[in-house]
Amino acid sequence: MTRTIDLSARAKGMPASPIRRLAPLAVAARSAGKHVYGLNIGQPDIPAPREILDRLKSFDEANVAYGPSEGLPEFLEALRTYHAGWDIELSTEEIFVTTGGSEALLFVVAAVADPGDEVIVFEPFYTNYSGFAGLVGVETVPVTTLSEDGYHLPSREAIEAKISSRTRAIMLCSPNNPTGTVYTDAELELVADLCRKHGLFLVADEVYREFTYDGLRHRSAMTLEGMEQQVIVTDSLSKRVSLCGARIGWIVTRNREVLDAVLRFGQARLCPPTLGQYIGSALNDVPQSYMDGVIAEYEQRRNVVLAGLDEMPGVFVRKPEGAFYVCTRLPVDDSNRFAEFLLREFDLDGETVMVAPGDGFYATPGLGLNEVRIAYVLNRDELTRSMRVIAAALEAYPGRRSTPGG
Repeated sequence: MTRTIDLSARAKGMPASPIRRLAPLAVAARSAGKHVYGLNIGQPDIPAPREILDRLKSFDEANVAYGPSEGLPEFLEALRTYHAGWDIELSTEEIFVTTGGSEALLFVVAAVADPGDEVIVFEPFYTNYSGFAGLVGVETVPVTTLSEDGYHLPSREAIEAKISSRTRAIMLCSPNNPTGTVYTDAELELVADLCRKHGLFLVADEVYREFTYDGLRHRSAMTLEGMEQQVIVTDSLSKRVSLCGARIGWIVTRNREVLDAVLRFGQARLCPPTLGQYIGSALNDVPQSYMDGVIAEYEQRRNVVLAGLDEMPGVFVRKPEGAFYVCTRLPVDDSNRFAEFLLREFDLDGETVMVAPGDGFYATPGLGLNEVRIAYVLNRDELTRSMRVIAAALEAYPGRRSTPGG
């Protein structure tokens, strides 16, 4: 008898990205002559700094060689200096370079948890957290946050109720993707206290560290006292200097066992991208004026999107405090159907919009079905036009409701 050839349960269970799943529909819409405003993905349109691009032009080696598994010494020193600017004193041995922030998260989950273990996440959360965890057989356990609270953390009791004997870590993203929430000192201290009490790692995704508005300032988990062996930070060049395709991220921790584990993982994949590290080594040459301008521009973009959403009947939204995303509740029956309607059936003067349906950012079944995430990564004129398209689409959508549920 011939055995059936089949895929692994891991392969079958891997969810499609809610951020990229609708891409074929966008391609079809563009082929039909529509202009599609892409608000579904966090791809900055702001030019990379001149200092970074000049560094790229200066590369004159005969080939692009392998580098050390932990990262090029020059880039590690640049990262050490960068963190010192945030009052985080490190040695280069406490930094490990990865192929994007994605590999950083995958390596960290693999280092701290075994198959069958659990990691707590606050939903809505960056959807790939569950994908990375699933690849190594780890379960993401959700703690729900509410839009009415600006997606800030719930009570200590609500979080602690989700901690079990299989819990290995709590994952935190601030400024948050997809909500734009910036957690307060009190919230960080609360999570740290739970990690101390229960012997858990605190995995902090700080990719959007610079992106805070209205006078707020991000606090790194690396500054939490008494957590030196429990905090692991993941980060990336992608957003802060518009280098998404360079695929350069890193891990920061003072825990030597974690660093030893990720080094062995890294040796198996040889090395992170050499050229991306070469250009990233100019990170500290970028003047503060560049980042100040970027933050000011995103804050204005956020305000354009909020103003547009506030004018739409039945839409509920809270002002995001950081990153460049906003989650909003819409008066629709299903945000997936609405997102498909925008691409398949609707246009306003030949224009339509691509958004990310909200349920993909939740692990709890049924949540987020009337939410979407909007990435305000287009210029203000295009964002204004995008809001007009969404407003008109909500009026035309056959599954419209009088108010947003949830």
